[in-house]
Amino acid sequence: QVQLEESGGEWVHPGGTLRLSCAASGRRISGNAMGWFRQAPGKERVFVAGINARGQETSYADSVKGRFTASRDNTKNTVYLQMNSLKPEDSAIYYCASAMNPFIVTIEAGDVDWWGKGTLVTVSS
Repeated sequence: QVQLEESGGEWVHPGGTLRLSCAASGRRISGNAMGWFRQAPGKERVFVAGINARGQETSYADSVKGRFTASRDNTKNTVYLQMNSLKPEDSAIYYCASAMNPFIVTIEAGDVDWWGKGTLVTVSS
């Protein structure tokens, strides 16, 4: 069993920067692919970014490509999402996800074995 706890979400101006963290506990996640999803009010939860177990490969939704960067530190059992040039449409609850398949990078909801509870990102002037 893996417990995931996101942090770093807050209110920020358009064009601003945030770094989300996801700390895992319960077991090591070094063998798991990890991902970030987001869910805006009234919309479904969608994939944002993924990173394979070794951190060598990443994948991003088209809407965030070039602005967001996923990374991980397996020694700290933590993954990160660096978000630059934030836009109002990036406002959502961001969820950390863990998949036992170590190789996938474009993660679908059905691949996810554990979810975090989410952290709220609000981008507004």
